[in-house]
Amino acid sequence: MSDSARQATRLDAIGGHFDPWLLGISCALACLGVVMVGSASIGVADGHDVGPFYFLTRHVVFLAIGLVGAVWIMRTELKTIEQHNQWLLLVCFVLLIAVFMPGIGRSVNGARRWLNLGVSNFQAVEAVKLLYIVWLASYLKRYSEEVTATWGAMLKPIGVAVALVAMLLLQPDFGSSSLLLAITAGMLVLGGVNMPRMFGPVLIGLPVLAVVAIAEPYRVVRLTSFLDPWQDPFKTGYQLTNALMAVGRGEWLGVGLGASVQKLSYLPEAHTDFIMAVIAEEFGFIGVCVVVGLYAALAGRAFWLGLKCVEMRRHFAGYCAFGIALWMSLQSFVSIGVNLGLLPTKGLTLPMISYGGSSVIMTCVALGLLLRVSYELDRAQRQVARVRNDISSPPVAANDSSAPTPNAAPMPSRKPAPAVAASASRGPSRLQQRVEPTLGRIA
Repeated sequence: MSDSARQATRLDAIGGHFDPWLLGISCALACLGVVMVGSASIGVADGHDVGPFYFLTRHVVFLAIGLVGAVWIMRTELKTIEQHNQWLLLVCFVLLIAVFMPGIGRSVNGARRWLNLGVSNFQAVEAVKLLYIVWLASYLKRYSEEVTATWGAMLKPIGVAVALVAMLLLQPDFGSSSLLLAITAGMLVLGGVNMPRMFGPVLIGLPVLAVVAIAEPYRVVRLTSFLDPWQDPFKTGYQLTNALMAVGRGEWLGVGLGASVQKLSYLPEAHTDFIMAVIAEEFGFIGVCVVVGLYAALAGRAFWLGLKCVEMRRHFAGYCAFGIALWMSLQSFVSIGVNLGLLPTKGLTLPMISYGGSSVIMTCVALGLLLRVSYELDRAQRQVARVRNDISSPPVAANDSSAPTPNAAPMPSRKPAPAVAASASRGPSRLQQRVEPTLGRIA
C-alpha cells in the first residue's frame, strides 16, 4: 500500500464529536418544554374533557418521534443531503399545495394549514422551513460568486421565497410568511450578497407586506390592539391582557411551578402560543431570563459553527447552520415579544417548548442537522491537524542506518565524498522519504 493510500485510510478512520454545548442547550430546552407543557395544559385539557395529562402525553410522543428523526439525520452525511437539494425544494411546493386538496388538507380556526395524517395533523410550513433552508444553503454554495456579482443569481432565491410566501398567504399564515422572508434575507447577507443590490428588493417588499398586513380586518385589529390592549380587555385585547397579568403576577421569582392562575381557562392557548406567559408567572423574571439566555446561547453557538465551517470552506454546512440559527432566533424572539406585549399577536410557537406535533418534530430534526454540522466540522479539524502533524514530523525509516541508537557510540565525523556532496547540493536524495502536501485535498 502506498504512503498516500495509507494516509487516506488513516484520515477516513478519524471521527468527530458532536458539539457538547449545542447538545446540552437542546436537551435543556426539551426538558423545559416537557415540564411547562405538563403545567400549562392542565386547564386546557379540562376544557376539552380529556385527561389532565392528555397534552403532555402527546407532547412526549411527538418529542420521541422528533428524537428519532434527529438521530437519523445526525448519522447522515451532509453531502448526501446536499445531493437531493432540488427534490427538497419540490417537496416544499408539494406540501403547500397539498393543504388545499380535499381529503388531505384540513382547516382549523379558519386557516387551512394542516395535513390530515389520520392519527394527528401536521402543519406543512414547519417542514417547509427546514427544507427551504437546506435548498438555499446549497444554492448559495453553488452560486456564491454569481450571487455577489449579478442581479439574476440574487433574485432567484428571492423569487422562490416570494412564491412560497404567496402560497402561505392563501392559507393564510402571515407570521410564517414574514419569518421565511426574514430567513431568506439573512442568509443572502451572510452568503455575501452585494448589500446595495439588496436594498432594492427590501424597499419594494416592505410596502407590499404592509399592504398585505392591513388587507384583512383581523390583522389590523391585531396590529392596533397590542398598542393599548386595555381599551377592549374582553374582546380584541383579551389574549394580551391576560398574558400581561400572568407576567405581572410572576414578579421576580414567580408563584411556583404549577401555581399559575391565568392558565386555568383565562389565558387562551396557554400551552402553545402563550406558554411564555405561563413561564413568566410561575418562574418570574429569573425564569424569563433563563429562557432568553438558552435561546441566545443556541443561536450564538449555531452562528459560531457556521463561521467556522465557512472558514474551512465547508460552505454548505456553514449556510445550513446560519439558516437554522436565524430560524430559531427570529421565531423565539417573535414568540417572546408577543407574550410580553412588544409585538402584535402571531401564531408562532416557542421552539422546543410549546406544545405542537409538527413544530416539535421539525425543530428536533433541525437541531439534529445542526449537530451533524458540528460533527463534520470537528472531524475536518481533526483531519487537518493529523495532516499538519504528519508534515511537521515525518516518520523515520526503520532500516535507516543513520538513525541514532541508545547504545551506539558516536561516529567520527568524516568529510563526505565528492559525489555525495554533489548530490546534496542538488537537493534531497531519492532514498529519503518524500512527504506530499495534502491540505488542499482535505479542506
